[in-house]
Amino acid sequence: MTLLKMKFTQQRRVRLAQGLWLLSWLAVMGGTFIFCLGVYLKIELLHRNEVMESTEIHVVPNIMMIAGLTSIFTNWVAGRVCQDSLDASRFPRWKVLLLGWFAVATLVCCLLVTVVVLSYALQGSLEESLKIGLRNGIRFYKDTDVPGRCFQKETIDRLQMEFRCCGNNNFKDWFEVQWVSSRYLDFTSKEVKDRIRSNVDGRYLLDGVPFSCCNPTSPRPCLQYRLTDNSAHYNYEYQTEELNLYSRGCRQALTDYYMDLMNSTGPGVLSVVLIQLSVIMSLRYLQTSVEAAMALENPEGDSEGYLLEKGLKETFENLKASALGMLKFGQINPSTEDSPAAPDAEKAAADTITEKAASPTPAS
Repeated sequence: MTLLKMKFTQQRRVRLAQGLWLLSWLAVMGGTFIFCLGVYLKIELLHRNEVMESTEIHVVPNIMMIAGLTSIFTNWVAGRVCQDSLDASRFPRWKVLLLGWFAVATLVCCLLVTVVVLSYALQGSLEESLKIGLRNGIRFYKDTDVPGRCFQKETIDRLQMEFRCCGNNNFKDWFEVQWVSSRYLDFTSKEVKDRIRSNVDGRYLLDGVPFSCCNPTSPRPCLQYRLTDNSAHYNYEYQTEELNLYSRGCRQALTDYYMDLMNSTGPGVLSVVLIQLSVIMSLRYLQTSVEAAMALENPEGDSEGYLLEKGLKETFENLKASALGMLKFGQINPSTEDSPAAPDAEKAAADTITEKAASPTPAS
């Protein structure tokens, strides 16, 4: 049973070709948009790569760039097919290539849908990657003299100021690490000695944060040290002083930023998918209607176009059988390797026995 059969006159085929030509170039612009969006997201992820433990999230922009470039190429080809569709001498050359075109265009749609799904599915992976990366960044904040870590302080400070955040989960994360380099500590000072001795690991811990945690909207000058001591500062209460420092952690800030960025691409990506599906369906109608007209040897006469020559179930079964046939053709059957030689060996043995039986026995 033919799926979604339609009748086309010569005028309708011409209009379909013209509309498809415009739609294919709209899809080319959509592919360009997807590619540029993938490049932008890739750059943003690479910009914060120092505070990420894994690069699993990079699969989203990578797929977007691949799908965007493929969409540009396939829809450019669709535009060329439209130009040749009404020329009986030029259209037949596309007949073999169109099967591959439909497969590639369908793959592009699947990739774009995968991008939308992964944008939501990888949120947990992104959060975990930022959690570990920021924890290491805070721990290595003081290592400004260590090769490979000398820019870690600048990265964390810029990050906290740009995203208006502090620490990994909150500003208390700075209380658990020594973020002041030993080269800036006076080990002859009693306070420094007492702090180091009071710690099991011999680290210089204090209830303070770097300057980049200070909130510029606070009405009072920033308080960085002795934050848990209410008596250390005038008119200060540790539990209620919310404006002094950024209260949000950088992990949550970065997660929200990247998830908003990826989720905002969802409507645009789905719009490109709908355009791509429209191009596939329109080109299929154009192909089948033109081929039917050419088969009747009347390119200007009426013809019928359809999406599938058979129903969905029958088409799926045929594709499945073709795929299994290709897989079986590519396999090597070990039993067949020796089969040509086996009859030959049996024939040679039979001939030898016959020759021995026919030969005279020598006299004793």
